Amino acid sequence: MTGGTAASAITGAADTIVAVATPPGRGALSVLRLSGPRAHDIGRAMVSRWPSHPRQAVVGDVRDSSGATLDQVVVVRYDAPASFTGEDSIEIFTHGGLVVPTTVVAAALAHGARLAHPGEFTRRALLNGKLDILQAEATADLIAAGSRAAQRIALQQLDGGLSRRIAALRDQVIGIEALIAYDIDFPEEDDGPIAPERTLAALELLEGGLRALLATARGGELVREGALVVLAGAPNVGKSSLFNALIGRSRAIVTAVPGTTRDALEAVIDAEPWPIRLVDTAGLRQTNDPVERLGIDVSESYVRRAAVLLCCGEDPDALRAAVHATRNAAGESNENEQPIVLVRTKCDLADAPLDLETLGKELGAIAALDVSAETGAGVQNLLNTLGDVLTREAGAVELDAPILTQTRHQHAVAKALSELQDFRRAWHDESLPATIAAVHLHTAAEALRDLIGGVDIEHVLDEVFRRFCVGK
Repeated sequence: MTGGTAASAITGAADTIVAVATPPGRGALSVLRLSGPRAHDIGRAMVSRWPSHPRQAVVGDVRDSSGATLDQVVVVRYDAPASFTGEDSIEIFTHGGLVVPTTVVAAALAHGARLAHPGEFTRRALLNGKLDILQAEATADLIAAGSRAAQRIALQQLDGGLSRRIAALRDQVIGIEALIAYDIDFPEEDDGPIAPERTLAALELLEGGLRALLATARGGELVREGALVVLAGAPNVGKSSLFNALIGRSRAIVTAVPGTTRDALEAVIDAEPWPIRLVDTAGLRQTNDPVERLGIDVSESYVRRAAVLLCCGEDPDALRAAVHATRNAAGESNENEQPIVLVRTKCDLADAPLDLETLGKELGAIAALDVSAETGAGVQNLLNTLGDVLTREAGAVELDAPILTQTRHQHAVAKALSELQDFRRAWHDESLPATIAAVHLHTAAEALRDLIGGVDIEHVLDEVFRRFCVGK
């Protein structure tokens, strides 16, 4: 299916689409976008002044089909293919609020435009060759970024860093395909057959590159989603106070009554190098209160999914109980035991010194710290320790290097690596004819091609653009 045919079949590219690209509600400005074959005609019919040149901004009035003025606006015109979508487009900057942009959109609809679907502008850009699927995903990730680290990774992917790396790996697969094809098609050439060592060396280099890229998947997930760090322990040991101290504002209710936190509270800390999704949970204990039991069930669910557990307590007995409770909550499903950091809370109120290091070793904790939410002592040290623990678990993250951030990426690269390994076994052991073994190479190349932008696979596109807002 060609790009143009795909665009028509999948998005209705013959339509001219309109949407508000800015969030609804009160604000200084709203931005409306129109794109498609009739975008300029509709724009001329709506505004009192039309830009004489592409990318020129002009001020004028926008009117509805009856000629009534709706707003004073700024209009910018874009000519195909030099636009975001690759189509004729315009942007209309109106005053903000709900009424003004809504009436301007209604005027565009009355002139023959239709409302855009979520992500349809970016989808048209992809189908018109302005960007690939990885860059389209990066656009959504950049909009959704909850941390500076996620922002940097999304910008690097939007710039084509991951796309170039995947394309280079695919070229290496095709290079190996060419070596095998030469051996099959020209076995008696003067230069003789291709030396097996040359093919093996190329395979090892390629497999190493795919493994290195796969190794970034855990770090990419942590950056994109935030590392889930769970505060766990008995009621009234200072978890909520520590939660508030770590995020820098009061989110959790703090009282002297055990069991105040009945549900999990979550906040994102934009920490370096890893953004943290910090969760304050209900105290882990046995209870007959059905409402508190529901909160504890939620807490146990978070414990099972945590990247790091902060086991909190005021004294050795409370810390031991916290570790025991979290391990019970994790249950048999916890195949890879999460790292535990012991946190002695309320250290400013401690009557006697405590050998935390020895206690930590006894309980299998990866670190043990004194913290006071009241005075702030140890809070920054705890954040630094979390960064070190996450780096140890996921590997150092290089935010300016290509990183796999989504399950789709990981599956495609793993598929390519698996196919290469199957080819190596079949070819090296001569268990299959070379022509049949080479099918694995072709499948590996296709897996990488689809990752960048096999636009003939509609279900992949639907999944990608499902996450977009309407005006993007």
